Amino acid sequence: MRSVTSFNDSWVFSAGFTAADAGTLQAGQPIRLPHNAIELPFNYFDETCYQRAFTYQKVLAWRPDFSGREVSLVFDAAMADAVVYLNGEEIVAHKDGYTPIEARLTGRLREGDNLITVKIDGSENPEIPPFGGRIDYLTFAGIYRDVWLKITDPVSIANIKIETRDVLSDARTVSVRCDLANPQGLSFTGAVSALLKDAAGDVLAEVAGETAGGGVTVQMDGLKGLSLWDIDDPVLYEVEVELRTGRGSDRVAAHFGFRTAEFTNEGFRLNGRLLKIRGLNRHQSFPYVGYAMGRTAQERDAEIMKHTLHCNLVRTSHYPQSKWFLDHCDRIGLLVFEEIPGWQHIGGEAWKEEAILNVARMIERDWNHPSIVIWGVRINESQDSHDFYAKTNRLARELDPTRQTGGVRYITDSEFLEDVYTMNDFILGNEELPGSNRPRTALRPQQECTGLSRKVPYLITEFGGHMYPTKIYDQEQRQAEHVRRHLEVLNAAYGDPSISGAIGWCMFDYNTHKDFGSGDRICYHGVMDMFREPKFAAYVYASQCDPSEEVVMKPVTFWARGERNIGGVLPLIVLTNCDEVELKYGSLVKRIGPDRENYPHLPHPPVVIDHRHFTKDELGVWGMKWESAEFTGFIDGKPVAGRRMVADPVPTTLEIEADGKTLRAGGRDSIRIMLRALDQAGNVLPFLNDAVAIEVHGPARVVGPTRLVFQGGSTGFWLESTGAAGAIVVTAVSSRLGGVKLELVAMAEGEWNA
Repeated sequence: MRSVTSFNDSWVFSAGFTAADAGTLQAGQPIRLPHNAIELPFNYFDETCYQRAFTYQKVLAWRPDFSGREVSLVFDAAMADAVVYLNGEEIVAHKDGYTPIEARLTGRLREGDNLITVKIDGSENPEIPPFGGRIDYLTFAGIYRDVWLKITDPVSIANIKIETRDVLSDARTVSVRCDLANPQGLSFTGAVSALLKDAAGDVLAEVAGETAGGGVTVQMDGLKGLSLWDIDDPVLYEVEVELRTGRGSDRVAAHFGFRTAEFTNEGFRLNGRLLKIRGLNRHQSFPYVGYAMGRTAQERDAEIMKHTLHCNLVRTSHYPQSKWFLDHCDRIGLLVFEEIPGWQHIGGEAWKEEAILNVARMIERDWNHPSIVIWGVRINESQDSHDFYAKTNRLARELDPTRQTGGVRYITDSEFLEDVYTMNDFILGNEELPGSNRPRTALRPQQECTGLSRKVPYLITEFGGHMYPTKIYDQEQRQAEHVRRHLEVLNAAYGDPSISGAIGWCMFDYNTHKDFGSGDRICYHGVMDMFREPKFAAYVYASQCDPSEEVVMKPVTFWARGERNIGGVLPLIVLTNCDEVELKYGSLVKRIGPDRENYPHLPHPPVVIDHRHFTKDELGVWGMKWESAEFTGFIDGKPVAGRRMVADPVPTTLEIEADGKTLRAGGRDSIRIMLRALDQAGNVLPFLNDAVAIEVHGPARVVGPTRLVFQGGSTGFWLESTGAAGAIVVTAVSSRLGGVKLELVAMAEGEWNA
């Protein structure tokens, strides 16, 4: 049977690379993986600093169980243009920075110590997608995902593909294709068996088949009493495949779900029912460490998307993302649009061939994920290229006929080769351009974008973003407009049955090249900041959930008379899924319902308080006393949410909040910790710019600097385990707010699994 163990610890890292020295252990920095070659500042840095070569080395000692077996290293990803050497001999080269690399060591290992050397070249090589043009994100160099030592018998299972049929009938079918690895070209016969298991590990069905030197497909029919995988109840099953041959045995398991997903002319259907997609785009980057975040942080991003923002789909812009992230999307019921690497630019023939390989790498890695409902097989926002995209679509359909293809563009009248016309529609805001005679428009009719005479499956894949960048500490008036733009597009998408849904740009702010963003190497396009702290616009998405999931009531205001131009707080948007919101100001009490006049199609329109509800004198004119306010949300006539906003906010509390209380001791695990400056009513103080000093005692370290400054009333950091188990104490001290303490535990793998 196979053995797969972590190979993340005890690496040596150094800048530069010389092929002649690949067989010699170099002096360098001891590190653990995942690893970013250059730990960057939060902003204002030179992104060319990591666009060069780096060396990673590790000694692999000979083990008796290597004898007569297949031994390889599997890199989940490395950025980019990686070459793996064993004892100075080149083993494998891999150009793509987002998909796995397998380095076969069999036949080359010697008894004693063996030196693994990996060259990583972070240069933006124009022969490798997404490079060749300018891209609006950074591709941080390093071995930024996990590495595994894999040992198998000479004949093993290379991959399994699980397909389901008759999903909406009482009796369902599962077919399991088992592809075999036989790198030595040995002759063999054998048997394959597949077990279907539920979440408790109970065997529900079993099937067997014979193999005479090649792959085999087995099928289980007439399966009854099984549950569907759905966003509200993501039931997963497991297929465990066992191979037995005269050349050895192997066992591989994969999770999957029973579900149907189809984009139609009338919208998106999940398990046969219409579901309006409400999503956001996600980059896989983090402050300071770029892409190099491990399992817990990846899973937490999925949870934020699903349970904080209450989205039902994430687009992996603009590349395949971590298996930890995708696995968690499966577990929590978050739909995924996954796409190949690229941004506008299409290179030459070698570049295109690499992109076509990326289609295969992505699909073959991820085809069992029930969360993935569409493959993106076009370079994001690129021009038409008939032969190229005919190939990517054909390959995707051959590899996985169970899912539709999409190709994200922003040009109109684009050739439609995919199954779903996926469109970045940035029309909102174009009315401000010189010479524009179009009124403010949230989304264009699909046929204006497609140029087709008929309706087709259609999905909005980006909107907002660069059209209205907004910082978490921006003026209230700008943040309110940011909110309105997201509201208007979602309302338009909900109001058009032919639009499957809308995916906003984007989940959080991100580091970018100098050619984009605000000049500080950040694009402030997110509905959250880089620490995943919500801006007001985040509550546009959160408030669309059913109140049974969470009651949301967020007034879009800092509650000050002089924050806005001219003064006052009207119009005041309250993002909520309540039936009514009551505002109490002094002796005035007014209860107001959702604004269905301007947002008739949203599941939960905002409450908009304006001069329809208050006269110009009722909230007081300039120079009069400013009063505190109380907001109360009502459902079915009962109060379910409250918020008090004070007229005289003063710094009162330093809040410290972690995403959890435990982190894994091994594997370079990280957990996010947020710090917030609060007033006497528990509201964030948006303009308090005090510094906070962080100290950590125990087996952990702060990722990035240990002295932070509030932005928009909050700041954050990730706490990283250092390899040992034990108690961790984090203290944070502010000159204005005093100190706070947080206790956590780094747990050994055995304790974690228990």
